Amino acid sequence: MQELNTDLLIIGAGPAGLSAAQYGARANLKVTVLEQMAPGGQVLLIDILENYPGNVKRKDPQGNVISGPRTGYEFIQDMVEQAEAFGASIMSESVSELKKEGDTFTAVFSGGDKCFARAVIIATGASHRKLEVPGEEKFFGRGVSHCATCDGSFFRGKKIIVVGGGDAACDDAMYLSRLSPQVIMVHRRDRFRAQKALAERVLGNRDIEVRFNTVLREIKGDKKLSSVILETDGAGYEESADAVFIFAGTVPQSSLVSSETMKAELDESGYIITNQKMAASIPGLFAAGDVRSGSFRQVVVAAGEGAVAAHNAAEYIDELRGAAYR
Repeated sequence: MQELNTDLLIIGAGPAGLSAAQYGARANLKVTVLEQMAPGGQVLLIDILENYPGNVKRKDPQGNVISGPRTGYEFIQDMVEQAEAFGASIMSESVSELKKEGDTFTAVFSGGDKCFARAVIIATGASHRKLEVPGEEKFFGRGVSHCATCDGSFFRGKKIIVVGGGDAACDDAMYLSRLSPQVIMVHRRDRFRAQKALAERVLGNRDIEVRFNTVLREIKGDKKLSSVILETDGAGYEESADAVFIFAGTVPQSSLVSSETMKAELDESGYIITNQKMAASIPGLFAAGDVRSGSFRQVVVAAGEGAVAAHNAAEYIDELRGAAYR
């Protein structure tokens, strides 16, 4: 069994975790970042990251700098390189348990190895919420998806249903409209909750048909998805479809701090409650990004929260060492 020791342990390598890694390493802390998937989280699914301040340049396949914002993947690759350049260590590991004894946190990896830390930042983000309708599980990966940039190309020229009314739904509907002129966007309310500029862009797109006050009730098909049951103002009807992209909100990945060994204060939806310092209810435990209660779920906010969490984690560690600045 391998045992690692670090000053600051960050669980999750999305924008919040990678920003925290950079600021923690710059504070001269030994920083370890754990990510069970690829670094980046949901940012990897963003086609064009157009609303991050200063993100106005990208490179073509030959490496030439051209105008226009980078993709989510390009943005995250730069964050990874920057964090590592400052000295942060990024590891591919899944944490099965987190606990605290005295002033030391212990993260148990799924393989049995352990990592000991003085402070921990939870930056595990949130996962896609399911609709829990008939056919959703059956056709997942075979017509049902949560990622247009991942799976949209399989449905070029096909009839696509997009479910949702937030930023992700509108952004991905715009992307899908570049692949097919038959995009139907359904939203259960009478208006979008997405940012106004993005919502207006969707409403003005002639390749996207928007149906408000509409709910998806069932996904149907035999070997492949062929239709959906929609309900508008209480009236149900069947609509032919080749694909369904679902953006019904998110579920916080906070299970590590809602167990018997580590029970932080959560809100009614399961998001981690923190103060303005990103500190959770357990001393030395911090949270940043989409997993935090009240967070405005944008990349720029996640990065800022990661920086705040790392700064205050460094102060907490200095206090443990008796080296806090007075």
